[in-house]
Amino acid sequence: MTQMIEMPRVQSCTVSACSYNHNGCTAYAITIGSSTSAECDTFYDSLEKGGQGKALAQVGACKRADCVHNTDLECHAPAIVVGESGDKADCLTYDKK
Repeated sequence: MTQMIEMPRVQSCTVSACSYNHNGCTAYAITIGSSTSAECDTFYDSLEKGGQGKALAQVGACKRADCVHNTDLECHAPAIVVGESGDKADCLTYDKK
């Protein structure tokens, strides 16, 4: 039997240019990280609006193995905060080991 883990929720996202941000992140789940940063890979700058309509997003995967909250490429923080960093959306909860 496969054990389900609780995914951390996106506590807040202040990136207003993202198509999934409607007073909070409305994507079902987001992916964090690239090989060089803790950016939100789900960020999408478009006039088209996406998401579930409610700010209930969770972290589905995190590619930043060097984060203190990351085990086996899964985030184990209680919740994360996403915010603007230049022209990108970054996980502000990221904390390098």
